[in-house]
Amino acid sequence: MHTLGGATDEVPDRMRARYDHEFWNSYADTNEERYDREFAERLVYTASALGCASVLEVGCGTAVDMRLLPDTVSIYGVDPNYRALAIARSKMPHACFLRGMIAEMPFVDSSVDLVFTHGLLNYLDDQTLERGMHEMYRVARKHIMSCEWFGESESPVDQRSRLRNMVRRWTGLGAAVMADAPIHVRDAAVRPSETFPATRITLISKIS
Repeated sequence: MHTLGGATDEVPDRMRARYDHEFWNSYADTNEERYDREFAERLVYTASALGCASVLEVGCGTAVDMRLLPDTVSIYGVDPNYRALAIARSKMPHACFLRGMIAEMPFVDSSVDLVFTHGLLNYLDDQTLERGMHEMYRVARKHIMSCEWFGESESPVDQRSRLRNMVRRWTGLGAAVMADAPIHVRDAAVRPSETFPATRITLISKIS
């Protein structure tokens, strides 16, 4: 199966201007501290239960979420941050990590069994989010999973992020929702002793 489509480490000029290098470089430096074993184990279980032979994380950062995936799974990650990708490649040399943005990913149609995000969609503006969802749907062969901070009305969290109602958005795109459930994700780098309570995992099945 041909997966990559014109793969390159260059981010389009029209998207580069909106990328906050300072913020995301800092995020990459603390990403290893954000490792959540419960989520990583859930990803392994989900991929196995759904019979997925390939997995792509969009906005993979240093790829902490995919460290427990077995070598029998083809692992892909895409992220615009050089620093994060360098760490990911050093930690998982058997995987394929590419520089790119969610709104224009270097993968051919229906090429990866499971495409997922974890803590990315909250940081996107509405236009980029909509384009990114269409891209995820295009690249996914079977399933899509998003794990994001949840809010019914998608109210702002701060100047950089806002809550998202992904089950409503995926349903609006015409996708078949398989599961939508709360999960407690510990973010040690931001809230050392707290759990962000409003995080939900939404799993959808692609309708051909």
